Amino acid sequence: MSLRARLSRFLAEEDWVYAAHEAPQMPGSPGSPDHPPTRRFAYALVGVLLGLTAGFGNALVAVNTTTLGGALGLDTVQIAWLPTVYVMTNVSINLLLIKFRQQFGLRPFALIFVGLYVVLTLAHLFAHDFSTAILVRAGSGMAAAPLSTFALYYIMQAVPPAARLRGVVLGIGVPQCATPLARLFSPDLLAMGQWRTLYLFELGLAILSLAAVLAFRLPPTVKRPAFEPLDFITFVLFAGSTALFAAVLGLGRVVWWTEAAWIGWALLAAIPMLGAALLIESARANPLLNIRWLASADIVRFAIVTVMARIVLSEQTVGAIGLLTALGQTNDQLQTLFAIVAVASLAGVVASAATLDVARPAHPVMLAVGLVAVAAWADSYATSLTRAPQLYWTQALIAFATTFFLGPALLFGLTRALKEGTGHIISFIALFGIINSLGGLGGSALLGTYQVVREKENSAALVQAIEPTNPIVQARLQAGAAGVGRVVGDPAYRAAEGGALLSQAATREANVIAYGDVFRLVALLAGLTFAYLAALLARRAYRGRRGELA
Repeated sequence: MSLRARLSRFLAEEDWVYAAHEAPQMPGSPGSPDHPPTRRFAYALVGVLLGLTAGFGNALVAVNTTTLGGALGLDTVQIAWLPTVYVMTNVSINLLLIKFRQQFGLRPFALIFVGLYVVLTLAHLFAHDFSTAILVRAGSGMAAAPLSTFALYYIMQAVPPAARLRGVVLGIGVPQCATPLARLFSPDLLAMGQWRTLYLFELGLAILSLAAVLAFRLPPTVKRPAFEPLDFITFVLFAGSTALFAAVLGLGRVVWWTEAAWIGWALLAAIPMLGAALLIESARANPLLNIRWLASADIVRFAIVTVMARIVLSEQTVGAIGLLTALGQTNDQLQTLFAIVAVASLAGVVASAATLDVARPAHPVMLAVGLVAVAAWADSYATSLTRAPQLYWTQALIAFATTFFLGPALLFGLTRALKEGTGHIISFIALFGIINSLGGLGGSALLGTYQVVREKENSAALVQAIEPTNPIVQARLQAGAAGVGRVVGDPAYRAAEGGALLSQAATREANVIAYGDVFRLVALLAGLTFAYLAALLARRAYRGRRGELA
């Protein structure tokens, strides 16, 4: 047998005769046969493994940028590119991957892309400079996208047919647990062998994922010709524009919005590219993106609410972690907090699946933003004496809300897409991925920028309020000078050190006040989103009563 024939046989789908109720609902997705309990358990384990592997792909880098920057000799701007470029290539690749599954099947899709992810993860170990690190991270962003899809498919196979929608919630929620777990495990991984251990851990997960996919096949799908020449033109324009938007959102607050000329040029290129892609798609008979449906009132409202939810949910990464870092807390001192956040994230996934109500998908989103509003308002009372134990309950609420809302939000749009026909699935998956990726970057950009602006304003106000002739200020200066008296003999230098210590204290207080402002902003935005959802539900209920009376 020739090598080509062997390869074709290796990549071929299994022969599987489906009953009428077991057939795939759409090309590119697996069938839904009845499985024995042992196989369901195996599918569940594989799904969790794939979901965590997909989540760790970016989380391990995003939560350890400082360590990686020092190990690779990168400055603040360069290290900020590593998680950003991952999102740039990951955000829109599903546009093509969905059609790849439809045309070539699940088996080639799984083996090619999971295998590619293993190779690129291995390449991280040989990335010693900025350019190679960027190339590897960009490739990993594209290769990791299928892992989340397969996690969803495997978990759906693990649950009975009647609970498939709950399986969707679990499948979409598992990768979200990777970020708190990455914060929890990273100090121990770094202690073993510095930055390489992070990539060795990721490589181990990737190899296990490939082995699991080889050992436990998904039921085969139905294939059909899917690609059209205009798909690639639309993809290049659309992916290019979203990548540029991701770069602006990810780097804007690092290089500062008005200081880097490339931000303006990136937006100048991204907006026409996006417009051209939308124009092409609006005129196609079989569009890759169904623009008219995406512009419908329900989908626009869904997009607004989901974007707002992603923004306010950034409170944890930007606000709480930023505050504790500004107060001198390190990852080693935050292990209990990260453990609580990880447990709360898992509880959110489980609770979301257990309480799922297809008829009321907006209620979990409403509850999630309401929890964030309460938690953020409580965090706004933080002071320079605040430490991690004072934030356990509030951060647990936010972690719970983060994973609790995501599955119902996905189902809200997915059910509407299925009502319109399977052709709308690609459009919705693209929209959902963009909202979550760019919404997360946008939330960090907005809250991070607001914190910097408020810190500068607060710092200026505090400095102006310091009067050198004030006895309290003089006592503080003398205390600072006395504190270094044992190691500094020069009186003038001691006085200067006292002034520097007072300046550091003023900067710390300005940061604490600024983070309080950020928490209040989050509480306000979450409250407005909650009120908007409540108004929509009230209007729907009112219209329903009017219809019954009529």
